[in-house]
Amino acid sequence: MKITPDAGRAHSVAVLAYDGLCLFEFSAALEALNAWPAAEGRGGYAPFPVSVEGANPCTDLGVRLTLTADTEALETAQTLVVPGWRMGPTPQGICDLLVAAHGRGARIASICTGAFVLADAGLLDGRRATTHWRYADRLRERHPSVTVDAGVLYVDDGDILTSAGSSAGVDMLLHMIRSDFGSAACNHVARMMVAPPHREGGQAQYIEAPVQAPGRTRFSSVLEQLRRDPAAEHTIEGLALQAAMSPRTFFRKFRATTGHTPYDWVLMERARLAREMLETTDLSVDRIAEQTGFGAPDTFRHHFRRLVGVTPSQFRKAFRQGAAA
Repeated sequence: MKITPDAGRAHSVAVLAYDGLCLFEFSAALEALNAWPAAEGRGGYAPFPVSVEGANPCTDLGVRLTLTADTEALETAQTLVVPGWRMGPTPQGICDLLVAAHGRGARIASICTGAFVLADAGLLDGRRATTHWRYADRLRERHPSVTVDAGVLYVDDGDILTSAGSSAGVDMLLHMIRSDFGSAACNHVARMMVAPPHREGGQAQYIEAPVQAPGRTRFSSVLEQLRRDPAAEHTIEGLALQAAMSPRTFFRKFRATTGHTPYDWVLMERARLAREMLETTDLSVDRIAEQTGFGAPDTFRHHFRRLVGVTPSQFRKAFRQGAAA
């Protein structure tokens, strides 16, 4: 199921509040969504907070909020965002609200342990989902019908999105903004939040190797180079030489850092670049295939469909139709 907000009309997003919620995730969701507000002639979000446990819920940091407790507002919300949960059983009333919202077609997104709320409501049964790696085993034990993937930043299952820890929630929200309103909107919000505009959901939640001392390293410089110019010809040997590593060590470190092989990661970066060009230029598919490093148009179409889920032409048509709606 693909959620496509109408361009030119506000897409309403309810950010849920309750006792013990994660204050950072609650605030980050409102910050990200308010950074792309609805405007005349342009689609955007109309986010609003709503408490599902009284008008003065207390956050995980002891900060008490003063919010509307009018849950009737959830009846019209097109997307609901569920921040980190307090890790106890979810009250049936909250589960019923989420089930009702999802049943009428609303999209539901959780951040970190908010996935437990979705799972308690039965919305993740038979689905793949993620949460913070620290709580993944607990989610598996409590909900064996959920396929828990603790090795990714977020999972987009169309009408249900789940993310890992707090910063991964920001990645998920930026992914949602990009899917709804395109790369320009996503890049704008990322700049406002001083956040990376694009991290694939399949990237690893955490780095196995110890964190390096502050400052640039040769390895980080190689990653930045690949992100700046994914279309160039890259070889393991050449990249390893730039990082001052053996090819085997470079491959192992790259996979531990990103969760992907260098080949797969470069393909995803090329697909990201292709999406931006399909959205913002009138270049032909063949020309984009050449400029993004895919080479042959058939190769481009194959990888783009595998990574994005639609053909380049379908992606461009859907984006242009949404922009013109």
